[in-house]
Amino acid sequence: MPNWFEIVLRTLAAITILFALTKVLGKRQISQLSLFEYITGISIGNIAAYISLDLDNLWFLGLVSLGVWVSVSVAMEFLTMKSKKARDFIDGKGTVLIKDGQLLKKGLHKERLTLDEMLEQLRKKDVYRVADVEFAVMESSGEVNVMLKKAYQPLTPDTLGWQVKNEREAMTVLMDGDIQDEVLESMGHDRQWLLHELEKRNVKEAEVFFAQIDSNGELLIDTGEESKQPHNSQSKPKERVIMLIEQFEAELLRLERLSRNESDRRVYQTAIDRFQASTKSLPDQLLKH
Repeated sequence: MPNWFEIVLRTLAAITILFALTKVLGKRQISQLSLFEYITGISIGNIAAYISLDLDNLWFLGLVSLGVWVSVSVAMEFLTMKSKKARDFIDGKGTVLIKDGQLLKKGLHKERLTLDEMLEQLRKKDVYRVADVEFAVMESSGEVNVMLKKAYQPLTPDTLGWQVKNEREAMTVLMDGDIQDEVLESMGHDRQWLLHELEKRNVKEAEVFFAQIDSNGELLIDTGEESKQPHNSQSKPKERVIMLIEQFEAELLRLERLSRNESDRRVYQTAIDRFQASTKSLPDQLLKH
């Protein structure tokens, strides 16, 4: 057998074996690597190259070595899952780099991280002042995670005391021109409903690159071409009015809870009673129209 043909066959065999072994190792091996997983990945790659290119008669021993590396790696993963001490020793612990807005020189030195590198990591998290950081830690994977001080965290509906509806995952109902009938059925629709919605937007099925139904039941269509993008309807005015009413009522209730004295609490309670009385039947009236 010619050498070049043997190399082609062995390379294809190495690719197949590596793919199978990577499936055994799992997704973690190809995402954020621990120190041992990093070493394992490099070693397996070197052994695969040896199997592909080395023309001596003992190349098959590389398969034995691959099997040993994968077996040890899988055993290590099970060990770290079962033992906290083993996990700390093999994967390492997180290192605190910033606490209460102060850089910790000891932590930076331990991870051999310069100030420039630390500031770069903060900028990647959209943080530009060390004093704004409540807590920052370097994980065992090498990633730096940051928690801002309360005063600098983004406002959320929960912070404001607003009650919002639960969101659900947007479901893909059409992809690459192929209608996903099972997904449509799970959402209470069928193929005819989808085709009717496309017709209302003057879009043909074959022109749709991607379509989803969001948590509000709205159909969002993407043709993949800027010049042929259909108009996607936004939230209905009735739904937005009801949502704003609920948010305003929740804000009044929050202010009542935070009242510093009984007089202020009565003022807010009076406003809440009047607001509820005036808007009690409004959602029903909106839904009738």
